[in-house]
Amino acid sequence: MHETADVWHLSSEPMKKVFLILLILLQATGNICRSQEPVRNSADTFRISGQLSAWGNYNHGNSLPVITGGRYIPSLYLGTGTAGNKLFDLEASGNVFGTFAFNPFNRSSATGNLKPYRLWARYSDDQLEIRLGLQKINFGSASMLRPLMWFDQMDPRDPLNLTDGVWALLARYYFLNNANIWIWGLYGNVERRGWELIPSNSRIPEFGGRLQVPVPHGEAAISYHYRNADNREMILFSNYHEKIPEDRFGFDARWDLKTGLWIEGSWTRKRMDLGTLTNQEILNAGIDYTFGIGNGLYLVYEHLLVSYDQKAFEFANRTSFSLLRLNYPVGLFDNAGALVYYDWTNSNVYTFVTWQKQFDNVMFYIMGYANPSGYNLPAQTGSNNYYSGKGIQLMIVFNH
Repeated sequence: MHETADVWHLSSEPMKKVFLILLILLQATGNICRSQEPVRNSADTFRISGQLSAWGNYNHGNSLPVITGGRYIPSLYLGTGTAGNKLFDLEASGNVFGTFAFNPFNRSSATGNLKPYRLWARYSDDQLEIRLGLQKINFGSASMLRPLMWFDQMDPRDPLNLTDGVWALLARYYFLNNANIWIWGLYGNVERRGWELIPSNSRIPEFGGRLQVPVPHGEAAISYHYRNADNREMILFSNYHEKIPEDRFGFDARWDLKTGLWIEGSWTRKRMDLGTLTNQEILNAGIDYTFGIGNGLYLVYEHLLVSYDQKAFEFANRTSFSLLRLNYPVGLFDNAGALVYYDWTNSNVYTFVTWQKQFDNVMFYIMGYANPSGYNLPAQTGSNNYYSGKGIQLMIVFNH
């Protein structure tokens, strides 16, 4: 018997709000452009672009061994420069995607979604940037296993580096000595981000900041974020709270010596007792280097320690991962790479091998993987069960 499961998400009310905001931004920017018409310069830009991708995945060990999918991200950018190197610009882009997984002549499942991807307006000059709307906010020194992945969820396996944005107001000021300070406020975000196990209360504002300063041979920074979590939709708790105050403290540093060296850490504490979820500690240390072999063999190694504890820094419930990344440019248009994760807690190895080829605006990727049947990588996006066991994935990307 052939069974199908279809899940399509298109919320009309949020989309109405998105299009309303977009019209307001376009009108406001249009007014700016008209007011600056006599002094238009090379900084004035209007651009419509897009990225179309399609992929197919085969994994004989899965209940749905064939998974296909497609995504289109149309994007509009509008910017106008004024005297004094001031820039007013905006970006609006959408994310239209769907997947179809099936076991021939047996069972299938389809999912899809349509949602905004970026929708922001910005003012910037030589030292100041203020950006409002749906945007990507990321920072830190780590390359792949990132403790400071507070507002994004970028997957090291994803060649497109896609991640959902957050609704936020972000201000950054850059000092003349290369120090910089960030201040942000978030509101209306529902989905869990990065290392979050409990989603935010979308009706209560979040806020935080970051200070980054130069140090000998590198830079160092401290970060802080405050939010209220909401566990009322999670069945694993015995007590439910609409407001769970939470503090996040972060630090990171990077040095460029003969090799690149970095450390990064995050401590998240709840202001009420949630058992082992009261405190979360994440630490990372890494190194990268390019060996003079052939066209240059680039290597990155990172080690990650994660612990969830009732008492801070108890490290009683810890797991640790190592990640080795290799990248080698075969020629002008071809690139080979590999990712190897090692789970020290469960003694599991995860292996991903990729080949990338470029044809002008078209990119072609082929990836093979060999993983344990119980997939347990830290803070990874996507349908992880698709990548359990052994399989192969093909992807083609067209940018216009």
